[in-house]
Amino acid sequence: MTSVVRRAVDHYHELLSDELAAESQAALDAELRSRGLFFGERPLCTVLRPRFLAPQHYRFLRTTGAGLLRAFDRAYRAALASEVIRRQFGLAEWEEDLVQPDPGFSDPSPTSRIDAFYFPEQESLRVTEYNAETPAGTAYNDALSEAFLALPVMRRFLRRFDVRPVPARHGVLNALYEAYSQWSGGGRGRRGGAAPRIGILDWREVPTYSEFVLFADYFRSHGLDAVIADPREAELRDGELLLGGGPVDLIYKRVLLGELVARCGRDHPVIRAVRSGAVCMVNPFRCKILHKKASLAVLSDERNAELFSAVERRAIGAHVPWTRTVAEQKTLHGGRKVDLVPFILATRERLVLKPNDEYGGKGIVLGWEVDDAAWQRAVGVALAEPYVVQERVPIPSEPFPSLVDGRVTYADRILDTNPFACHGAYVEGCLSRLSTAALVNVTAGGGSQVPTFLVEAR
Repeated sequence: MTSVVRRAVDHYHELLSDELAAESQAALDAELRSRGLFFGERPLCTVLRPRFLAPQHYRFLRTTGAGLLRAFDRAYRAALASEVIRRQFGLAEWEEDLVQPDPGFSDPSPTSRIDAFYFPEQESLRVTEYNAETPAGTAYNDALSEAFLALPVMRRFLRRFDVRPVPARHGVLNALYEAYSQWSGGGRGRRGGAAPRIGILDWREVPTYSEFVLFADYFRSHGLDAVIADPREAELRDGELLLGGGPVDLIYKRVLLGELVARCGRDHPVIRAVRSGAVCMVNPFRCKILHKKASLAVLSDERNAELFSAVERRAIGAHVPWTRTVAEQKTLHGGRKVDLVPFILATRERLVLKPNDEYGGKGIVLGWEVDDAAWQRAVGVALAEPYVVQERVPIPSEPFPSLVDGRVTYADRILDTNPFACHGAYVEGCLSRLSTAALVNVTAGGGSQVPTFLVEAR
């Protein structure tokens, strides 16, 4: 931690007597209940301190994020232009079919998230995934920020330190508006210049449903009609997509395309409506290109160096860990040519295996947490199915307080740093997650989200 952040953390912890912690926990519990801040049945936040960053840290994240987003965009444009490059992303046959039509706006992922680990004092950001399809957490972040600002301990903390939230959901709204404006400006849609009716689309049983409620309320507060709808309720009738009992013009897509196709098929009304131009969908089908975990392999593979500018190559080298698609191939590692599969088998302590298109930590195998036999089995699976292998990265941790049996306890929590991005161009807000396990993911069952605040001494 830098000095101002360390002083802020120390002072916050000093304030947390058992009595003040109990009062603050009761207030936090009430805020979580009233705002619906639960992931399924679990409270979204299980600690009593927010995550603090200095303003210069956030500037670094924004500058670095913008540079990486330019590299991702360069890879995306190359994939559209070249089938050879596109094959490196590992698209399934149905995905290849869906990404071909122009979605009607320029960005493949108007809203996205860069998932990374960050050491501010070393200015080290190591990107582990790029969530370019359905990034969650923006509304949760903003609601948690409001909840923490109301805590008794925060009221005392604010006497010595100034804190500023880094809101994110306005970035989603702006991205939706811009995509819809480009789409409707191309002669599509049914409402002329009228504001679109938004359908927030996902299965009704998903644990993130409470965030959809937050978004629906947020959209309505900005004068937009919004409905939360399950794909199984969708109808395409007379050239209009019907969700929630009426036509919608703009889909804020939270359902994963892979799940939609697997459960409902490629002839689903939503897919037909998007392809026919009856509705605008954000993020569009083309988001699948960069959402693949192989996108990091495309960036870091020496075969693709000429795709990127010198500045982009430096950003990739500094912030993207060595990543390769698992296959029988020869490649470079640390400047040395290696036979990839034997190399993976021999160096499990340094490597992670990840499915090319999964979420919530599914299928991820951390080489240092399994024995040789389990690793060999995992490599066998990775050769049979689309997988990537990635170099292990350092993982930061910080102490966070919790109330346990009426007493304040402190435990080191692994902490990740996930800047939200808009229009594939700039960072707007930051998701911070905690975990006691090396796999930092709320969906995986062991994580907790905390709000991110910029902190300065008064």
